[in-house]
Amino acid sequence: MNPATANIEEAILSAILAGRINPGTRLGEQKLADLFGVSRTRVREAMMRLETRGVVQVSARRGWYVVEPSAEEAREAFQTRRVIETGLLHSLRAVPDEVLQSLKEHVAMERDAIGAGDVHSRACLLGDFHIHLADALGNRLLTEIVRDLTARTTLISMLYQPTEKAEESSHDHEDIVAAMEAGDLALAARLMDEHIGKVEAGLDLTAKPDPLAGLRALLSPAVFAGNAPSVPHTHDHPHSHGHPATKED
Repeated sequence: MNPATANIEEAILSAILAGRINPGTRLGEQKLADLFGVSRTRVREAMMRLETRGVVQVSARRGWYVVEPSAEEAREAFQTRRVIETGLLHSLRAVPDEVLQSLKEHVAMERDAIGAGDVHSRACLLGDFHIHLADALGNRLLTEIVRDLTARTTLISMLYQPTEKAEESSHDHEDIVAAMEAGDLALAARLMDEHIGKVEAGLDLTAKPDPLAGLRALLSPAVFAGNAPSVPHTHDHPHSHGHPATKED
């Protein structure tokens, strides 16, 4: 794989996992080419690879954009994660000490980020726990699969999760690691299944994302009222500029 293509893929995937890119975000080829100092051909190659990984889509009207998973796709993604991640734990016979230590350190970093109110770090670390677990156990292919699925479920949470239960998720991770340390891998697998199930249960899959939310915010009367000039001029036509609020995973 071309290093430039790999860098584009990695940057976009990492930004999604950290909750910095929202579902539906347009990814302009020329802007990415300028940003990474590569040709549009290289950007297109990276986008095509991300498309096969289920992270971006392309349309004649919008060009490349980050996927906006439907409710059915959300259910399928969480079901797949449960099968893969519980299966991974069921397949283990023992967990090396260095893996346990690494996972404990990761959970401690989660707790620190939560305690510090570091929104982006905690979002990234909570999602990365699952990737780190697969990676620490030495299965590169499973790590890639779990990473792609985690990116999709991060996007799903942005669309359908009313509130984030960061502290509860971190406690779940701590319990899973404790079960692994005790040698009870069947319990660890059950706790993982329950954990993923709780995250899915916290989603409101009946909610339909509003495709006009950004435009609606820009054109709402409140925005115009807030930006009205203090001294009106009969022949002037001032322009108002609204800024949609950013949202966290």
